Amino acid sequence: MSPERTVTANGVRTYVAEHGDGEPLLLLHGGFETADMLPFLTEHLAARWNVIAPERRGHGRTPDGEGQITYQLMARDTLAVMDALHIESADLVGYSDGANVGLLLALAHPERIRQLVLISGNFHANGMTEAFRRGMRMAKADSFEPSFAEAYRALSPDGLDHWPEVFAKLQRMMLEEPTLRANDLESIEAPTLVLAGDRDYVTVAHTVEMFEAIPNARLCIVPGGSHGLLTEQPALTTRVILDFLAEAGS
Repeated sequence: MSPERTVTANGVRTYVAEHGDGEPLLLLHGGFETADMLPFLTEHLAARWNVIAPERRGHGRTPDGEGQITYQLMARDTLAVMDALHIESADLVGYSDGANVGLLLALAHPERIRQLVLISGNFHANGMTEAFRRGMRMAKADSFEPSFAEAYRALSPDGLDHWPEVFAKLQRMMLEEPTLRANDLESIEAPTLVLAGDRDYVTVAHTVEMFEAIPNARLCIVPGGSHGLLTEQPALTTRVILDFLAEAGS
C-alpha cells in the first residue's frame, strides 16, 4: 500500500497517511495538528492495524474550504474518506478535536464504527476548563502555539497567508462547539474507551459525565496527565489503548 495518498472527500482533496497492515483503524489527530504529530501511538497501532490517518480540512496538507469549519462537517468529511477508501467499518481512535469528530461519526453512523477510543474529547463546549476557554478567547493567530503555525505554513496548499483565516475558524469552533447533551450519547453502540488526564483542558467532571452516559464504556483518568498526555506518557497511554482494543475486539 502507499504510505500516503489524497482522496476527494466531501468535495475536499484530503491527504491520508497509511501505516501497517490488518483491519482498518482510523486515527484522528487533534485541532491545529497534522497526521505526523502522534508518532509513538501511530507506530504501535500500525503493528496490528492498517492505520488510516486523514488530515481534516484546514489541517496539514488538506486545504480549507468555503464557510465555517464545524465538527459535524468534519465528521461528514471523515465518513466520505471511509467511502472513498471502500472502508465499510473500522475501529476509531480520536484525540482532542479528533475525538469530537469520532464521537459524532459514531452517533450518526454506528454501523461504521466497531470500537471507539475518545482521548481528551468533549461532547459540549462548556466541558472545557475556564482557563482553556479564556485563553482561547484571547488567542491570536500570530502568537498562538508556534509549532502549529509552523506546520501549517510548511504543509498547507492554501499558502502562508491563510493561517489567520483558518485559525479564526477553528477558534470559533472550539469555543462554540460541540453542543451535544449527555443523553445524546446513550445511542452509541461501539465499545468505547474514554481517556483523559486529570489536568486536561477537559474537566474531569465532564470526562466522567461522558463515560457515564455512553453504554458499554470504560474510563481511564491518567494521573498527572495534561492535554498532551499522549506525548507526556506515551508508553502508559498507548498500553491502555492497545489493551482496550484487543480485549473489546475479542
